[in-house]
Parts: sequence; C-alpha cells; structure tokens
Amino acid sequence: MHTDTTAALQEELLRRARAAAHKPNSPASSEPCADGPAPLSRAQRRLWLTEQLGPGGGAQYNVPFATRLRGPLDVDALGTALTDLVRRHEILRTRYGRRDGEPYQEPLPAPARVAVRLVDADGDGRELLDEEAGRPFDLAAGTVPRALVLRHGPQDHTVLLMFHHISIDGPSLDTVAEELAGLYAAARDGIPYREPQPPQYADFARRECAQADGLAEGLDHWARRLSGAAPLRLPRSADTDSRRAATHTAALDDHVLPALRALGTRHRATLFTVTLAAAFAALHRLTGETDLVIGCAGTHREGRAMRGLVGLCVNTLPVRVDLSGDPAFAVLVERVREALLDAQQHRDVPFDLILERLGAGARDTDGTALVRVTSDVLREPTALRLPGLRAEAVEVGLADAKFDLSFGVVDTGRPEALVRHRRSVLGGTAGEELGRSFAALLGAVSADPGIRLSRLPGRLVQQDGDVHPAEALLRAHPEVAEAVVPYPAVQPLLAYAVLRRTDGPSPARLRACLRARLAPESVPAAVVLLDAMPRTPWGTVDAARLPGAPAAAVTKPFTAAPGPEDDSFTPTNVTPLPETSAAPPPDGTRTAAVTEAFAATPGHAPGEDDAAITPQGTASAAPLPDGPRAAAVTEAFTAVLGHAPGPDDDFFALGGQSLTAVQLAEQLRTALGLPLNGLDIMQARTPRAVAALLETRATEQAAARPSVRPHRARPRATATATATGTVLVTGGTGGVGSFVLRELAARGRPVLALARPESAHLVAGDGVDVVEGDLSDLAGLRAAVASADAVIHAACTFTRPEVDVAAMEAMTGAWCRGPFVFVSSVDAYGHPAEAQVAEGAASGEPLSPYGRAKLDCERLLLDAAGSDGRGGASAVRSPLVWGPHARLRDQLRWGATGILYQAAANGRPIVLPGPGTHGHDWYGAPWVHAAALARAVTACLDDPVHGVANAVSGHVAWPELAAQLVELLGSNSRVLFGEEVHPDLDHHWRYRADRLADALRPRPGEDLRSVLASMTGAAEA
Repeated sequence: MHTDTTAALQEELLRRARAAAHKPNSPASSEPCADGPAPLSRAQRRLWLTEQLGPGGGAQYNVPFATRLRGPLDVDALGTALTDLVRRHEILRTRYGRRDGEPYQEPLPAPARVAVRLVDADGDGRELLDEEAGRPFDLAAGTVPRALVLRHGPQDHTVLLMFHHISIDGPSLDTVAEELAGLYAAARDGIPYREPQPPQYADFARRECAQADGLAEGLDHWARRLSGAAPLRLPRSADTDSRRAATHTAALDDHVLPALRALGTRHRATLFTVTLAAAFAALHRLTGETDLVIGCAGTHREGRAMRGLVGLCVNTLPVRVDLSGDPAFAVLVERVREALLDAQQHRDVPFDLILERLGAGARDTDGTALVRVTSDVLREPTALRLPGLRAEAVEVGLADAKFDLSFGVVDTGRPEALVRHRRSVLGGTAGEELGRSFAALLGAVSADPGIRLSRLPGRLVQQDGDVHPAEALLRAHPEVAEAVVPYPAVQPLLAYAVLRRTDGPSPARLRACLRARLAPESVPAAVVLLDAMPRTPWGTVDAARLPGAPAAAVTKPFTAAPGPEDDSFTPTNVTPLPETSAAPPPDGTRTAAVTEAFAATPGHAPGEDDAAITPQGTASAAPLPDGPRAAAVTEAFTAVLGHAPGPDDDFFALGGQSLTAVQLAEQLRTALGLPLNGLDIMQARTPRAVAALLETRATEQAAARPSVRPHRARPRATATATATGTVLVTGGTGGVGSFVLRELAARGRPVLALARPESAHLVAGDGVDVVEGDLSDLAGLRAAVASADAVIHAACTFTRPEVDVAAMEAMTGAWCRGPFVFVSSVDAYGHPAEAQVAEGAASGEPLSPYGRAKLDCERLLLDAAGSDGRGGASAVRSPLVWGPHARLRDQLRWGATGILYQAAANGRPIVLPGPGTHGHDWYGAPWVHAAALARAVTACLDDPVHGVANAVSGHVAWPELAAQLVELLGSNSRVLFGEEVHPDLDHHWRYRADRLADALRPRPGEDLRSVLASMTGAAEA
C-alpha cells in the first residue's frame, strides 16, 4: 500500500471535496425510460441468441478497452465522467429479457455512481487485466460498464473499461473515448459539460424493426447470390474446447503493405480488399476448395442522425468468391473487389435474416452457420486520451474466439500478419504454421501479383480423387459422419468409421454393404467404429494412432470427408449409383441413393444386418421413432414451426432458426423434464434425431438417480389432495431449499416439493411428494399453492426479476389458507441510511434489480396476508448463505465473495478497502448458516412474524474472511489495503436479527471457521 505524503493527502482531500460538490451533467433518473421496452436490433438479437442457445457465451462478447496513462490521474474525476457517460447513453445501462417468446431491451435507472476499482499492481498487471476481461456480463441484470484502474506508481496507471458487445461496437468506442475525455475534464475542473444529448440506441432499434418489411428485394438478391453455398469444412483438432482461441502473428517486411496498397490502387481496390483476397487465397491453400465464403464486418451507421450514437450497428457481410481456374492473384483481387462491392450494396439486410431465408442449406450438419471464416485490417487501437496525461493503448485479449478462423493484417508502425482460430479447428503448431504461411503469402503477392494460386506459399490440400473405394462408400453413407481406410504396406485392410448417432449401423452391417458393392480384394477385413478420429495438429487423421492399423499405414492429408450435403462427390473406381424416385434426405442432397443402392445391388440378398443402412423414408428404413418422447417431439415441432413434420424433415428446411430452436428446446425441456437446449436442436435437426437424443438423456438421467424409493411425481398444473399439514416448498434443489427439506423431515411435516422433472430425483425421499413445475409455470404454481396447507417459497431465478415477481403474484393469488414464508434477501434494504440496520427498516436507493424484485415480492405477500382465510406472512431476509452444499460452495467461490476466494485459491494479492475508505470504518458482510436459516424459516410456520425478519448468524469483516480463506486453502496470498472499493466488496452495513434469534442460535459446527472449512474442503483434509 502506498503511503501518501502530506501534499498528496491534501490533493486527495481537495479532489474528494470537488467530486462531492460536482453536480451531474444530466439529471439522474429513478425510473426506466418513458418509452419502455424496445425490440432488439438484428445485431443485438444475434448476440442475445448466442447466450440463449446453450452452453458457452461466457465472456466471448466482452469488449475490453484498456489504456496506460502516465501523469497525474484523478480517479474520482474518472469515476464521475464514467457515471455521466452511462447517464447520457441508455444503452450502457440496459437489461435484456424475453416476453411472450420475444427478446426486448429496457434501460435501467441511471446509477448514482459507477464504481471504479483501484488496485496496486506489480509489473504490468496483465493477470488482473485478463481476469477482469474474462468476467461475463449478465444481460438480464444489465450491462453497466465495469472500471478497473491498476496503479503501477504515483503517476502511472492502466485504466480498463469493460463493455458488452451487445451495447457497443468499434465506432462507439471512439465516441466513448471522446466523450469520456470531455466529461473527465469537466469533472476535474468542476465545470459543466456542454455537449448536447446524444441519440439513443433504442430509437435506432425501433426504426430498424419498423423498416423490416422493406428488405424483401435485398433478401431476394442474397438468396440468389448465396444459392448452393455451403458451410466450409475446416480441419478439426483433438482439442474439445470448441471456443477457446489461439492467436498467431508474424512480422511483415516494411515494404509489404506499401506494395499491397499500390497493387490495390492499380486495381481500384483498397488495402482491405487486397487483404481479403489474400485471406481467400490462404483459405484455398488450407482446404483445397474453390467456392468459398468469408465474412466481413459491415455497418449501419449512415447520416447525421447516427452521429454520436453508442450501440451495436454492425452486420456480417458474406462475401462469396469463385477461385476456380488457378487464377493469378491480381485476377483474384478483381473477383474479390466485385464480390465485396456487391455485398456492400446490400449491407442493410441483416445476416440472420439471410440465414433464415437460405434455410437448411446454409448450415452444416452440426448447425454451424455459413460464415465460419472472417478477414479484417487492424489499425492502431483506440486509446483513452485524457487531458494532461500521456496515453498508450493496451491490448487485452479474450480467451474465446467468435469465429472458427480469422485472417488479419495489422496496419501499424509494426505491420504483422495475424491468424486467430478456435483450438478445435487447428491444434498444436498448426495455427502457428498457418500464421507464418499467411505472412509468406502476403510477401509473395506483394512481390509478384501475377503469381498463380497454385504457386503460393502454404499447405495445399490434396483432393479426394484417389481415396480407397471402401472409404468413399462409407463416407457417402448417411449414418456415417467420417470414415478412413488407410493404405497399409501389408494386409489386412481395415476401415475406420465414426457414426452420426450412437444407435447407428453395426460394423457387420457396414461391411455387408461394402461386400455387396466392391470386388473381394477391396473389401476391408473389418470395419472398426470409433468415437472420434485421432488427429494431427493440422486436423488430419493420425494413421499411427488408429487402433490395429499397420505402422506403415497412411491416410490423406485432409479427411474431413464429404457428408450428405456434398452432392458433387463421386467416388473413384465406384460405378455411379442410379438416381431413384425416393424422397431426398432431409438436407436436400442425393446421397440417400448411395445407401439405397447398397441394398439394391444385384447379387446381394439383404439380410437383417442390412436393415439399418437403407435410406430413411423408404419401406426398409429404420423403424420410425415411437413412444411418448417421440410424440412430444412431433407435437413440439408442430406447435413451434406451424406444421407437422416427417420424422426426417430438417429443422431448418421447415423454417426453423435460432430463436425457434430456443423455443422448441424450452417446450420439450418443460414437457419431458429432460435437459435440452437450442444448440441441441440445431445440431440434431430432425425429429428422429431429437427423439433419439432425448432417449439417451433419459437413460443417463435414470442412471444418475440415487437409490431411493420411487417418488410420486405429479403432473404439472394439478391440485391433487395432499396430506393434512402439507408444506409446499419451492427451490428444494437449491442450497437453502435442501436444508429446509431436511428440517421439515426432522419435524415430521409432509412436504410437497416443486421441482423441474429433470431435477425431481434430487428432492425425492420419504415424506416428500414431488409436483413438477418451475417459476415460469404460473398455472402449476397456483395449483400447487392451492393444494398445500402452508408455503415456504425459497426459489429464485436471480437474473430474471420479472419472472420472480410474476411467480409471487400467482402464488399469493392462489394462497387460501395457512402460513406463507418467503425467503427474501437483505438486498431488499438496498443502501440504507444507517450502518446498523433494524429489521424492517426503510430501503435506500439504489436497489439492484434483484433487491427490488425481492422488495416487490414482499409487498405482494404482506398485502395479501390475513385476508380470505390466509394465515400469517413472514418475509425472512437472508444474507450470504453458507453451508456444506454444492450450490453454496459455488456461491462462495464465484458469487459476491468470489473475488476473495479466487485470489486466495490462485495465490494472488487480495486487495481490500482500508478502514476509513469512503468514510466507513468497517467493510464486510453478514452471513447465515444454511441449517440455521432453515430452522428460522420453518419456525415461521408455527409462529409467523407478520412482517420482515432478518436471519443473520454473524458478520465477518473482509480482512477476517480473507485470512480464513488464505489459511484454509493453504495459500500464500498477501492481504493489501487500498483506497478504492471493488463493487463486490462495497458493503458496510450490519443487520439486527432479533425476531428469529432463538432459531438462529448456533449449534455445534455452525461457527464461521467450521462452515468455511466444510465449504473449502479443509474439513476433509
């Protein structure tokens, strides 16, 4: 910790006084925007859907904005400037939700102050910057920017501002930097900021939505332009982490970029166009393909009305280029220029609408969209240039990649070629090699623009004209995802295959097909089924690691085999198969005929082993799925897509797209109680495949259930009679609810537990009756409440306050007898005026969306209590809940105290606010043991508090908690004290807990040290 000199202390006091006297440049609002919720723009919708589709998302769309500032930085003025910036631009304080199936955006009240976290940093603080950049945003809670200031010395700081891409793009960042400089100067000097109010992004989104009907002509153009284009098949590595990124750069000689600019001038092209042509050439060398699509960023920013607008106004432009005929690079530049001009003339059509129009043909079998590769020219990054300071932009990378592969040229004083890729595409040294070859390619075309593509540097993929005929036939089979037949120096000949489904054809069936079509000497001795092909870093099959393969076996350099969508493929040395009148397979290709011909070949008598290899949809096809899950799939497809599908109809061909995938998965997940997300739908694609996936998940779920007596799981939205005295418990699968269930069992109370079907086995047990449902199932909630004699409501979405409030409104409306206990939160107090908070004290602004929802729920409950036969109501406000439960351990590690836990677990310094910081003598948090909270909650059934009560076991100061974690985790972390407060640690209130004191009295093992030991694993050590 730095020790302030007298002069420095006086300067700090003057800064604080000036900041306290500073009036905001625009009035704070305590209510959402008067215009209310707005639709999402198409660009926002794409990002929002990425998070909704399934696992992933994370921090891949975070936008870090970092600058090294040297000179006297006024941190208070920076905080005031950032607060005023967020007040001026509603998009920087907007939350995102869904209503009636459609997403919306709504601005939140302007915060009283945006916190700026100040941390003393050793060295460049790279680890701290990367950690902050990797923290995800919660779109449902809002996207207020986060600010971190690293202090390297008295006049040396790094400022990191974190935004979410849904609220900002590149031009917006320039606007933000310019406005912050002006707002900082105004705050530092105590003068008003005179710039006019900027346009608001929600208005842009409304205009775009209103103009959607005028895009028909543009959509027709894109449909013609991209007709027949298919997602590129890239190499695959053994790395299973599909989004993790790797970036490789290679220096370019000083003459390369000037030569490329001159080349562009001769062909009426910009450096961007020439770079894009180089990316096409490199991609051709990597894949061997000549019909390629690369994505480029377009913009919707046009006209004076968009000036000063902060928000996401970008669009992906798919540029399709024909590379056939081995053209010279200069000719390729001409082709790329024409294709790019054509794309830019129709840039107003959102890319997701183009995908919807193209349907199934624009996606690979795993749901991957048409654009997998991008290209760009990167110039000097934007820096935050504050008056009186020297600024230098700082690069902060993100761990996840947005696209499979990206090519770039860094156009700065140190020119470089750049390749960024997902590790699942290129593994090992392959990405580094591609980066070097791309740099070499740029150098080659700058020296000789007439060089033909076939002579360019880079690895040229060999084509599949000489593959073994058995391999060609297997790869054409619709049930086979991938196949290879290595060429051995000696026999036996072996074939290897990866199936598309676990219930696909057996090795014997596949070999019978080959035996029917091939000469005896070409039939492999066996077909070996694998879960995945072993691969080299370049994504090619590693023959040496194939089980049982001879040591001398070789394979093709690239075996990402043509699948059912590659109708141009004709195997060498295989008689072309006849066209048939059978219905085509769901992806619209002709390869079903290949499989049909297996069984129709003269001289081959189909046996039972051949049943599973005939094309789907013919008389001898695999049996259609049946049973309740298959029927539910068909019903859901019909309800969401508007017409009944056949078992092998393709989701995208039926008009499906990302949002309908989310809706379809949600409907099936609710109806069947099985885990399913939108990405599963997009990858499975057909009702048959979705039903098979659900069957697999049902089997896995059943195997994972504990050995308890079968529970009685009631259908949703019923009100079957219950035992006298039955208590309805919501949230029983959570950390708090599980302890409540134990306490009720100990008291012998019959329980009706509300749970999702996929989680019902977690709460099943003696004395527990399970009713299926969740907080979004309002009819089921009403029926469950009506059937119970008492209610303990412990469930919460945490991130969807509108769902929580609607659920409470439904439950209180159905409440007709007995007591009702609501597990609330001390967040409902907000920022109270007094440091010692009495039970039921008035709330103070600002309240978080979570805290406001808790307060709204309490009001609904207390207003309903005591009328129409209802019993007493108790709102039990809990603080941090700790106890030996997986959910509670996760909260300790990743929740409000996560910054302390993660620092201690990784041996990093723990920076805490010192006593007296911001005028507060104590910083820390209240906590309660989960068992004590359960006792307090169940006590309210017999003795309601008829109002609000706090449930607090004690209070722990941050230094004490940090010391306990360091000791329990065996860490060498140092505890430091700073002058700023991290938002997660900005808590200085203590709460009285008198009304439930008897129930909260600690029992053995419920002291702070014991509960922390049980949660960190130290108790078992």
